[in-house]
Order: sequence, then structure tokens, then C-alpha cells
Amino acid sequence: MRIFTAERIIALDGTEPEAFAVRDGWIAATGTLALLEEQYPDAEQIRLHGALVVPGFNDAHCHVSQAALARARLDLTEVDHPDDLRRAVTARAATVPNGAWVIGHALDDRRLTADVVNRAFLDSISGDRPILLIQYSFHRAVANSAALELMGYRTAADAPAGGQLLTDEDGSLNGWMFECAWLDQWLPGTGKGKIVDPTELSARTAALAEVNAELHAVGITSYCDAIVTPVEEQLYRAALDAGTLTPRVNMLLWHSYFDPASPPVSPADTRLQFAGVKMMLDGALGGGTCLCSRPYPGESDSGNGLQVLDDEQFTQQLRQVHDAGLRAAVHANGDLAISKVLDAIEALPPEPAQARMNHRIEHCSIVDAGIIDRIKRAGVTPVPFGAFVHFYGRQITTYYGEDRAQFTCAHRSMLDAGIAVAGSSDYPIVPIDPLVALQSMVTRESADGLVVGPQQRLDVLDALGVYTHGSAAATGEAHIKGRLTPGQLADFVVLDQDITAVAGSEIHRTAVRSTWVGGECVWSAP
Repeated sequence: MRIFTAERIIALDGTEPEAFAVRDGWIAATGTLALLEEQYPDAEQIRLHGALVVPGFNDAHCHVSQAALARARLDLTEVDHPDDLRRAVTARAATVPNGAWVIGHALDDRRLTADVVNRAFLDSISGDRPILLIQYSFHRAVANSAALELMGYRTAADAPAGGQLLTDEDGSLNGWMFECAWLDQWLPGTGKGKIVDPTELSARTAALAEVNAELHAVGITSYCDAIVTPVEEQLYRAALDAGTLTPRVNMLLWHSYFDPASPPVSPADTRLQFAGVKMMLDGALGGGTCLCSRPYPGESDSGNGLQVLDDEQFTQQLRQVHDAGLRAAVHANGDLAISKVLDAIEALPPEPAQARMNHRIEHCSIVDAGIIDRIKRAGVTPVPFGAFVHFYGRQITTYYGEDRAQFTCAHRSMLDAGIAVAGSSDYPIVPIDPLVALQSMVTRESADGLVVGPQQRLDVLDALGVYTHGSAAATGEAHIKGRLTPGQLADFVVLDQDITAVAGSEIHRTAVRSTWVGGECVWSAP
């Protein structure tokens, strides 16, 4: 038994207790120090050194396993010159067995010379080893000729539904692939041939531990990994078995691996759970490929984004997920895509409200009052980006126009409608730091000073709620996570300043002093 005290504790249950008691990883009681000392006279007392203690941050949609696997493969996060890219890919190609794939992650082609990274560029590095570089958004990738040949792509007409193969002026493939054109081959489903990763499990688990430590350093105690296949599940289970899985992790199984006859089974441990099945209906908000009801000058040839799954396939699979008693988590950014998700959910057989599964809409970016009303009535949990206004505010306004930008990541309107809203980063596409996300939700100001949709601003306590009990609601765990109250898990973070007492624009300057999971310190500042 331990009793924790601090300068200020915000429990997010409407109270500010002086202390809280923890037994076996769970909060047993809260109240005054004198009361808890009387109740638990033999408890160890720990003074938390910092200005504020709040429940641990929970990122409801991120891709931590992909960040870890990138480090075990070829991490291109810091590459910003074609020569550096050539050296990195060449060095990686020299380390993999003959015929094995060279896989690079998080390529940011915006920082390189325009159009320099393409099929011809990669062919100049290797003509026989297949090379696949995944763009940072995870919505497109580029391949060399050997990879395209193995994928069965010779002309643009070979692209599957929901995908595009880009070409040069002469009509030949330039190596770039949108959405299903590479995702169908990267995540094909159980029993199907796929792009083979040659890295060892030990290297992957070491990379995962490294990434998790970095997440603890910014106050993350829980997260939901939004694309999990048997490869990622094996990684997480190995970490759990080894005792190195320090955060609590929820997994969303990628839909091509979902079998209605054999649904995923969670371990008997709060550290690792399946939260549902992930599906993807449209493209990227920041990448200008989301499916909207009105055209916009985006990045796809359609002039109005991309639909990844067709209506019939999507509706059928969502019904199968629902009938299996699982939560569907559907990636939908544009208002048309979100409406299609709601159409499918509203067509499900009626159930009592208390028995209804809270299906999720991942990102749920561009909405309006009518869509918000439908979300509320359907009992859906939206999972909007926390910090995209900060990182992409001007880009969002340029793509979709000021009117749609006003209702992009509409946290305030959703909360005012009585909807539980989750917080998410989509890391590693953007940094995972929850404090930057809190600032973005409070100020609605981009990094270059553009205010986007000021009517969507939150106060600090509401923003904290989004990133704690709101995210817990998205995985069906609001009864055990997200508040420092008896009966909930003792996951919390200690901050060096009281973020309720500083200007909104200064929240990102807050430092984490320590991070605790189950009443045990998993990270502390040097």
C-alpha cells in the first residue's frame, strides 16, 4: 500500500484530493492525508515533486509499433537530402539477404528536391533487390522496379480499387502508390503472400522498449495502436511476456486479418487488450485525399479524395465485426466518408442504449452540426486529431477552405453535444506529445500563427478530459482508466507547472517530472 501526495492533484472526477492511496496498482481511496493515514497506518508515503498531478495521458490512435519497426528496419525520419537518402538505402540494402525486401519508413518527400524520389531513383540504388519506402503519412509509398514487378504492377490500370498508381508523362509507372495500391500488399490478410520483413524479433522488442520510454517521457501511460497484424501482435505479446511492456496498450486488428469465425482474443492482463477491428474508408486529412461532399484542390486525381473500401464491402464487414461483438474503428476524415460510416452504423439492428457497442470513427475530421447530431444518436465515439491544427492548420485551410476548416477536429462542438471525445496524435505521422495537443485544442492556433476555428477552443480541464477519460471511453475502459478515483487504475503523470494557471500558448513548455503506471514509476526526469 502506498499513499501519494502532491502540491496539487486534479482527479478529473470533480475533486482535488490532497492524497490518494494505491493498492496492487489500483486507487483504493482518495481524500485528505490525515484521513488516508488513519485508514492505512502502515502505508508507504510518497511525495510527488511537481506542480500538478493529473491522470496519465492516453493516446487513442497512434502507430507505436510502426515507429518501433521503423527503427528495426530503415528509419528515414531525419533524412532531408537525396544524397543522404541514397546512402541510407544503399547501406540497408547491403545488410539484408539476397532477394529480401529493403523497407524504409517515414520518408518525408516534402523535404527533398521535388520529384527526385521515384522509381528511377530507387532503381539506381538497386535493380534486383525490391525496395519499398513508406511515406510518413502511411497513405502512400514508393517502390523500385523490382518491387513493382513482385507486386504485379506494370501499368496504372493494375491499381486495385481504392488505390492509385502514379505515372510519368509517358504513362510509365513512376513508383508512387496511393492507399490500397500498396496497403493491400503490405497488409494482405491471413494466409496471403506479403512483403517479407527480414528483421529479428529481438531487434523489434528492443526498439519498442526504446519508443515506449520516449512516450513515458511525455506523460503517456496508455495508447491504442491503430494498425495491428499478427506481426505487431507478436511484438506486443513478446514484450508483455518479457515484462518490458511498461505502458497499457490496446490493439486494433487490421480488417484484412479479421475472421468472424475466430475473433481476436485479448490476454488476461490490463497491459494488453484488443479494442476492436480497424477499417479505412478514405484518405488523409493532411495529405489532401479525404472523401468530402464537395470538391477541393487535393492531391488525388479525383478532385475529391479517395474511397478505400467500396460501400458494399465496407458495410458487410462492419456488420460482421458488430455481429462478432467487437468494436469497429473506421478511419474516416471527410464529411462524406463520415456520413457513410454513420449510414452503416445506423443500419445495424436496434439495441438498448446500455447494450450498444460504441463503434469508433477514427479522425472524424470534417464535420457539421448534422453529422455531430448523428454521432450522438448513434452512440459513436469520435477520435479526432489532437494537434493537427498546430501542425497542419494552414494546410487544412488551403485544401478544404475556411468554412470547412472551422469544423475540422471539432472538439468543442462534440463535447457540447454530450459526446465522449478521445484524444489522438496519429504518431509517428506527427509528434505524440500530449501537451502540444492540449495547447492546440486550447488555442486552435497553428505553429505559424494561424487561428483555425476559434469557436472549437477548449478550456484546459476539458482538453485534459479528452486525453484521459475520453480516450478510455474509446476502448470501453472509462470505468477503469482516466480519472484518479477509487476503483480506477493508478496511472498518472507529474508536471512541472500547473497548466491550468498558464497561458494556453505556454502549455507546450510544460515538462513531465515523472510518469507512473499502476502506482509504479516507469519514467522520471534526470
